[in-house]
Amino acid sequence: MCSQPSNQYSRISNLKMEKTDLIIIGSGPGGYRAAAYAATNGLRVVLLEKEEMGGTCLNRGCIPTKTLCHEADVIRTLHRSGVQPAVDFKGAVNRMKGVVESLRQGVESLMSSHKIRVVRGAASFVGKNTVNVETSEGPLTIEADNIIIATGATPAIPPIQGLSESGVMTSDDILRMENLPESIIIIGAGVIGMEFASILNTFGSKVTVVEFMKECLPGIDQDIAKRFRKSLEKAGVTFAMQAAVKAVCGNVVTYEQKGKSFDIESDTILLATGRCPAVMGLALENAGVEYTAKGITVDDNMRTNVSNIYAIGDVNGKTLLAHAATMQGIKAVNSILGKSDNIRLDVMPAAVFTYPEIASVGITESEAKEQGGYECRKVFYRSNGKALAADETDGLLKLIADSKGRIAGCHVMGTHAADIVQEAASLMALGTTVAQLAEIVHIHPTVGEMLHDAAMAF
Repeated sequence: MCSQPSNQYSRISNLKMEKTDLIIIGSGPGGYRAAAYAATNGLRVVLLEKEEMGGTCLNRGCIPTKTLCHEADVIRTLHRSGVQPAVDFKGAVNRMKGVVESLRQGVESLMSSHKIRVVRGAASFVGKNTVNVETSEGPLTIEADNIIIATGATPAIPPIQGLSESGVMTSDDILRMENLPESIIIIGAGVIGMEFASILNTFGSKVTVVEFMKECLPGIDQDIAKRFRKSLEKAGVTFAMQAAVKAVCGNVVTYEQKGKSFDIESDTILLATGRCPAVMGLALENAGVEYTAKGITVDDNMRTNVSNIYAIGDVNGKTLLAHAATMQGIKAVNSILGKSDNIRLDVMPAAVFTYPEIASVGITESEAKEQGGYECRKVFYRSNGKALAADETDGLLKLIADSKGRIAGCHVMGTHAADIVQEAASLMALGTTVAQLAEIVHIHPTVGEMLHDAAMAF
């Protein structure tokens, strides 16, 4: 992590001063939803944002990529029907921009309706209750009883020779791309890399993925990750696994694999090696806030070591998911208000919007085997009527129960995976057993029936 530059306030006498109940730094899903929730509960809120409203998720992450995922789904559906559509990548990008702009305006309207003051500019701490904002109209100092840091994360840049000189794109950059690359090398096979591999392959790019680890999607059930990789390979994506990138020169990537060196070339290179907490420039030392390379240190209520300062979302490094940031923000505001809640941050569903779709919650099958006392049941999409009717038979579901029969994990690859896992996560949060799940009526025909089928198998 880079060190933070020291902040000099030579114009202290000219600073404008404000006071409020709560300052929130960052307007991503965690920030703007926490702001709305706090305002609903009677707090005066000032929301600080140095870039676009909505943060990374809305502008450079979740929403733009999911819009492109939808466009890719349309292409695949037409292909299965025997139709070969003309691919309009620029049109898809323009639609993506329209969706983003619409939602951005929605966030601004939400802030306005809750009478939340939005200040545009880069924020930095002066003290534990005070923040300086460099606005277009000059510096502004705001004092508050409590402060929530919700600045998100930025693309991680590994120390690869020639990387900075080669014009390599990050996940932030590639969403500004107007034209479809004929070929692309993706460095990294995590969530970001796999979503772009799936999207661009469908649009017609020749995709090559270079990954250091043995399997793609670390953290995902490895049986499912392997099945997914083979599905992408069948669709035309090339993988170089257990491959260490040594250098990038222009459009050429050099990597080592099993003691041999390889050079590959493409039109475009995407660096998808993860993200790191966005703390640069915040001057956290002025407030005494502790942090590491993994993020700002927080307790279960998202409180930092400074009692009135909280950190939510990607910046604390706990769970890099938009919905995690949202619920962490609500938990932080509840702590400020002195309100108790039953939010289960330990039950955190996640989805990868590739084709096939992947989603998961709870303990994986391999973790279950290591710990012992767990049982796992599998159901395959090819046995489900709705999946067969929709020609979506590539996939499986795993349901895991602990020694007391409670749902402990659910992992799905296939159409509507996220919807199925969301049901499992809701049941897990309530401590539901597989026996109780087996007694819940499910609509027929749906792919969600597979969850019921798995429960019936225990």
